[in-house]
Amino acid sequence: MFKFDNRVVVITGASSGLGKQMAEGFAKQGASLAILARRLERLEEIKKDLEEKYKIEVLPVTCDVTSTDSINEAAKTVEDHFGKVDVLINCAGSSKDTGALEMTDDEWDFTISTDLTSVFKVTRAFGNIMKKNNYGRIINIASMYGLVGNTEIPTIAYHSSKGGVVNYTRAAAAELAKYGITVNAICPGYFYTELTTQVLDTDTFQEFAKTHVPMQRYGQAGELNPAAIFLASEEASYVTGVILPVDGGYTAV
Repeated sequence: MFKFDNRVVVITGASSGLGKQMAEGFAKQGASLAILARRLERLEEIKKDLEEKYKIEVLPVTCDVTSTDSINEAAKTVEDHFGKVDVLINCAGSSKDTGALEMTDDEWDFTISTDLTSVFKVTRAFGNIMKKNNYGRIINIASMYGLVGNTEIPTIAYHSSKGGVVNYTRAAAAELAKYGITVNAICPGYFYTELTTQVLDTDTFQEFAKTHVPMQRYGQAGELNPAAIFLASEEASYVTGVILPVDGGYTAV
């Protein structure tokens, strides 16, 4: 079960953090990878590492997920190279963290564009490739903050964008099922990434996590991979529209 030989997996935001971790997770399962991000030099380093370790093919593709033209060009590059797309992981994202009464229009627009609108645009581009083969697995990386609010960090646009991703996932699952495409979302809890390290390393937040996360720790590198691999697998053919928290129990209490 859960083998990805002869499957093409596309991952956005693959140059660092959770995207990079999932790229390695799928490489271990034998997938061919198209890894997308703005920083091509980072992608080239990851390509070399994964190909040497796992003897799989990795295609690095420059892509700015806030640009329609860049997304469409990346989709064409991947289709021209592999001839198909089996799995799409929408992992790219960023945010400007400010509260509801202080956030500027530009901060709001940046976060919504990067974290929500990009999911729509990337899904549109790669979903149309999947449709040709009547097969696809789309996994959107939302956040537990898309399910709940929080009292520790003022980050209203991030909550809003990830909540949008959650219900976008349900709507897309309903629409795309007739094309053999499943659409699911993962809602990570506190994991170390380039965006979160500065906050997570503070004594205050570590104490907060011990109090509010039942497992009393942050997620470790690779702990998101099994959820993504399951949802992306052939075996998960009857699983669609699911919102799966991987958060150490944060949203359970």
